[in-house]
Amino acid sequence: MIQLKTQLTLEEFLALPEGDITYELIDGEAVPKFKNDEIATKFFHSSITGALFILLSAWAQGKGRVVIEWAIKLKRNQQDWVPVADLTYISYNRFSADWLQDEACPVAPELVIEIISPGQTFGEMTEKATDYLKAKVQRVWIIDSRAKTITIFYPDILPQTKRGTESLEDSLFEGLQITPQEIFQQARISY
Repeated sequence: MIQLKTQLTLEEFLALPEGDITYELIDGEAVPKFKNDEIATKFFHSSITGALFILLSAWAQGKGRVVIEWAIKLKRNQQDWVPVADLTYISYNRFSADWLQDEACPVAPELVIEIISPGQTFGEMTEKATDYLKAKVQRVWIIDSRAKTITIFYPDILPQTKRGTESLEDSLFEGLQITPQEIFQQARISY
């Protein structure tokens, strides 16, 4: 017997009931963000997420919003794609401060941050970063907690890997003055 798979539309995906598992829409399928216990969020991942939320939220006051695990409506290979980034920053210039809906982010943010979890590879995350950039996200940070590095992906130049006291300063994020060392220290992951 042949089994045909039907692809979910964006509307069907967004109408799925919420549960304990976070899903992303990829090629018409609801795919769990974490595929097994090896990839489930662990201490380093959670601590770095919290540290970044604190540091970026302080900087973003009056400029935009920093959100943890917010689904984003994008396009990938000309199909609807709804990734759930670990953190997202979107400015009020790009998306109104008045917007208050309990739904997926309807526009590409300026910054998406993904933290490599056990069971994920840098190569997989690089591929995802490329997809984000093609979908008009302006910067992608891939954080490697083991190497204590942050690799920044840009739409028009090669990625740059920062470590230690190297600044993450970027003209896109005026006034943001943080380093990988500060992030890992805030997360209480020894440096």
